[in-house]
Amino acid sequence: MKQLKIAVVVGSLRKESFNKKMAHALVENAPETLSLEFLEIGNLDLYSEDLDSNPPQVWVEFRDKVKSFDGVLFVTPEYNRSFPGVLKNAIDVASRPWGQSVWAGKPAAIVSVTIGGLGAFGASNHLRQVLAFLGMPTMTQPEAYIGNAMSLFDENGKLTNESTLEFAKSYMKAFAQWVETFVK
Repeated sequence: MKQLKIAVVVGSLRKESFNKKMAHALVENAPETLSLEFLEIGNLDLYSEDLDSNPPQVWVEFRDKVKSFDGVLFVTPEYNRSFPGVLKNAIDVASRPWGQSVWAGKPAAIVSVTIGGLGAFGASNHLRQVLAFLGMPTMTQPEAYIGNAMSLFDENGKLTNESTLEFAKSYMKAFAQWVETFVK
């Protein structure tokens, strides 16, 4: 079986982001059938339909990069019961102009991470709605709501919580199987 190329999109720009730390833990614990690559979203100009006729080069490069992946792993914090604007902007940039979305058909999974106890359920649920509209089949089980993130990592950003580590391994195995069902 070929190695599946997966984009990792992190919805947090903070240098010491727990979402970035969790994304790295997920990548480190992914099966060998997945080749994962972080996709930078913090450098994208804000989406404006006025720019569709002559898009910024960074948009063109981003869209081309998204096209090259077999699937997408989204890792997001929760801001005001939704996912962050930087993530929404990246989704908008790659889903436009209308009818030319490069997200369509790509299998996806969502991991939400927060210092709170609810695991950013609101962000995950809202993002799931957007991905459904974009035609991205999104893994439903297992779900991944990672709460109390400040207690899961050591001072070097390494995931040290054993049960979360085991969950990361099983989640990534399930995600690999999910993507395989859509990639021929």
